Amino acid sequence: MTQSTEAPGRDAHVPTGDDYVSDRDFVDFPLSDEILKGIQELGYQTATPVQAVSIEPALAGKDLLVRAKTGTGKTAAFAIPAIERIEDGAREVRAIALAPTRELAQQIAEEMQGIAAYRDLSVAVLVGGMAIGPQTNALARGAEIVVGTPGRVLDHIRRRNLDLSAVQTAILDEADEMLSMGFYEDVTSILDRCPDGRQILLFSATISPDTERLVQRYTDEAESLILSTDTDQVEHIDHVLYETVPGFHKVRALLYLLDLEDPDSAIIFCNTREDTGMVAAYLDRQGLDAIMLSGELPQTQRNRVMKKVKAGEVRFLVSTDVASRGIDISDLTHVINYALPQDPALYLHRIGRTGRIGKKGTAISLVGATDLNTRRALENQHDIEFTVKELPDPEVAVRHRVERQAEQIRNAMGTMAFEAFLPTVRAIKERDDGDILLAAALRAFFRWDRMRQADVMDVEGDDASDRQESRGRGGRGDSRGRGDSRGRGDSRGRRDRRDRNDRKGGRGRRDKDRDGGKPHTPKQDLDALLEVEDGGGRQDQPKRKKHKKRKGGGKESTPAPAPMMDDLDALLEVD
Repeated sequence: MTQSTEAPGRDAHVPTGDDYVSDRDFVDFPLSDEILKGIQELGYQTATPVQAVSIEPALAGKDLLVRAKTGTGKTAAFAIPAIERIEDGAREVRAIALAPTRELAQQIAEEMQGIAAYRDLSVAVLVGGMAIGPQTNALARGAEIVVGTPGRVLDHIRRRNLDLSAVQTAILDEADEMLSMGFYEDVTSILDRCPDGRQILLFSATISPDTERLVQRYTDEAESLILSTDTDQVEHIDHVLYETVPGFHKVRALLYLLDLEDPDSAIIFCNTREDTGMVAAYLDRQGLDAIMLSGELPQTQRNRVMKKVKAGEVRFLVSTDVASRGIDISDLTHVINYALPQDPALYLHRIGRTGRIGKKGTAISLVGATDLNTRRALENQHDIEFTVKELPDPEVAVRHRVERQAEQIRNAMGTMAFEAFLPTVRAIKERDDGDILLAAALRAFFRWDRMRQADVMDVEGDDASDRQESRGRGGRGDSRGRGDSRGRGDSRGRRDRRDRNDRKGGRGRRDKDRDGGKPHTPKQDLDALLEVEDGGGRQDQPKRKKHKKRKGGGKESTPAPAPMMDDLDALLEVD
């Protein structure tokens, strides 16, 4: 969502700041009552500046090139006029929206479904990693709006499932990201199949030469609406920096940082997939709610990961830039950089995941010698002022963790009867394996408590969601209005091979070690840690057998982190 989604009548966030507030309400625009009703039920009342300047020219059919910061409401800025211009019951594709990632495409589709809730329109979601059959059926039934990634959209065109000859509006969201990921040829191939005179709405946080070339190729007099520049920074965000020290492994520094800062929720950004797997596995083994998001996961599992994160069931999402593009998590309090990216612009994209629509956010970075160039660029070119803090001593960090966890247990005591277990606890403490049993019990408690809190949040939001479910989508029942984003995976587990979001390299970069340019692995990182802290004691560790991954069948589970668990076992023994 691009703005507060609380139901009317509840305590909603009121945005502040020039990027998030205009002097126009949505009722001031020439919009139908049905669209206004959908907007209202999404919790929107006042337009953001990008919406205020974009909606009317888009309604007039003008081509637009719009540049605005991340989190300022771009989705509604193009979705509202595109939907308003479609007549009810057209039963053919009149608007197509392209996004660089599957998650962003699904988020756009959800918002469009909400805006069109009281119109006779349906939305089809075409993304890779999902079964192609249900998507084909949605198109055959006559979807007026298509949202997807370029690879899967082009696949449907080549299969003759998708006809764009009646398209009146073509939308490119996060256009710069899409083109930089290698989608230029796919995007142009899709636009070439739209009729002459179709409207182009191009929205992006940055504008590259490729984007400008695309505008010149497909528009004659596109109106440019520039609401941000390369030197802009996301407002309402505190920038905190912890300097790492040689000889102290960064993953331990991250753990102590989390113990000290105690964020409610966070995305932890890593520069490589190997670091992502190691960080997620280490934090999970330390008892923290952490889960990894990888571009290599099947889409059904990626959806499951994001559902858990958005429901509040997972506290820390560990991801690379490629895998997390387009992610929008409401009320995300922190963004944590396990390492600064080489490109300073990526830092601004990362921190834009928090502090959205004028909310407060915190960006915390672990910074070492290899991050010096990016740090200087952020300070000098983007005027970012870092608050520099020192990492706590291990004893201080552990004390913080114990106090926090003890308080969490005390807060939950009122919801349970525990007195009967006191004799059991005393008996367990006398056993040789007492510490292990109590540690397992604590782990189970904190997982339960996290789920309990998520359930409370769900109950508080039931009223709005029940209203949304009861009326259906699009006025024609669930089968049309919901699109096909919930389709099951096909029997072959076939992925969309053209979905370049999941290809290695992203922008053409390789996941390499920043110090020497050589690929590195979690095993090498952890071995180095053990040599420093354990005197190379891993030599006596028994090696575990590698098991081949079974194909097909069986119950699908939450994806497991990538690192070898014997490395993590050795690391935990040091703890």
